[in-house]
Amino acid sequence: MVSLEEIRNILARNEALAPVAGQIAEDENLFDKGLDSFGSVQLMLALEEHFDVEFPDHLLSRKSFSTIRSIRETVSSLVQAEAA
Repeated sequence: MVSLEEIRNILARNEALAPVAGQIAEDENLFDKGLDSFGSVQLMLALEEHFDVEFPDHLLSRKSFSTIRSIRETVSSLVQAEAA
């Protein structure tokens, strides 16, 4: 199970989102909050390391990293696939 708190903790370590990570609503667009392509790569790497998963090419899209909800859903699907 991927918790909202785990995602927020990872966002808090992201250079672009650290100052606002605690105030971002689950459906707010992270790119509107300062996330850029470099930051999204850093975010992906942090998520892969924390959850011990690997993002396949088809999930390397702006949509996958656009909101906390989309990140949680994407990572949850990867964690479940790894467990199966």
